[in-house]
Amino acid sequence: MSIVVLGLSHRTAPVTVRARFAFAEATVAEAPARVRGSGLIDEAVILSTCNRVEIYAATSAEPGAALAELRRFLLAHHDHTGPLGAELYELGEPHSVEHLFNVASGLDSMVLGETEILGQLKQAYDLALKHHHTGRRLNKAFQSAFNVAKKIRTETNIQRGSVSVASVAVELAEKIFDTLAGRTVMVIGAGDTSEKTARALLSRGAQSIIVSNRSHDRAITLAAELGGRAVHFDEWHTEFAQIDIIISSTSAPHYVLTRAKLAPLNTLRHARPLLLIDIAVPRDIEPEVNFLDDVYLYNVDDLQTIADDYLKLRREELSVCESIIRAKASALLAAPPGPPGSPGSQFAFGHK
Repeated sequence: MSIVVLGLSHRTAPVTVRARFAFAEATVAEAPARVRGSGLIDEAVILSTCNRVEIYAATSAEPGAALAELRRFLLAHHDHTGPLGAELYELGEPHSVEHLFNVASGLDSMVLGETEILGQLKQAYDLALKHHHTGRRLNKAFQSAFNVAKKIRTETNIQRGSVSVASVAVELAEKIFDTLAGRTVMVIGAGDTSEKTARALLSRGAQSIIVSNRSHDRAITLAAELGGRAVHFDEWHTEFAQIDIIISSTSAPHYVLTRAKLAPLNTLRHARPLLLIDIAVPRDIEPEVNFLDDVYLYNVDDLQTIADDYLKLRREELSVCESIIRAKASALLAAPPGPPGSPGSQFAFGHK
């Protein structure tokens, strides 16, 4: 019995096409039963996320025939009658198994080495397992994929460092403050990146968010979304003494925060650290602010440089990860299937 994969992802199809073929949550649990109903597919797992739609299948039939059936099913399930060519990829062994391992390890993701996909893959597998759509072949393959992902995470640097501006900002904040618990964050300007950065800080323990924006209505809206409060744009300085982190992202053509403006305010802080994150282009915060005592200023170029350095490090680890995956895939495919009832024949162990 061999493993095949049919799918499309962010590498092959735009988001409009991926959305067209996504499986609704209400149908993804039972869809594998329709795949298996053809008689060509023995086991099936469907992975459907915003970045990929993939069907992993085990078949006793000729792989080409099984892949043709998966294609027919995918198109029919989504009532698609138009042309679809390069968007879809079809993989047989060993490439199908290597692809599964790559996906589980975050090597096929938009953000190289990210871990969210592993959780999504586990959920997809657990759902198929619960509904008895998997058997010995896919159980063993997915269990191996989870183990490979763990090995790559612990033995390589592929997941080291943050590769988004928001994540880098959080990482810097944790280095400056040790912990974000109880910290107060002010958002000046209600842009998309500043909102993501604020959300990231909240997720890591920041206590409260204060939003100040030229459009006070927008400030009120964003503050409500973040569970914080809004202040008028010309009154943000009244909150300065209690703030630990400022994220500035306005569209002002000049500096919003200057050394001359912050210096007298900084004396009210009694040597407490202040992290300034300037995401605006052009800059919101005068560079000379960095010379004030206990003030740490990072602009968007600084954050992007740090993220790019981490990404470069991750890419340098790719060859190590790929070697691990090839070796593990070869070992899986070379191993005898084992008798019914052996580990992997009915359910997987220890992947939670």
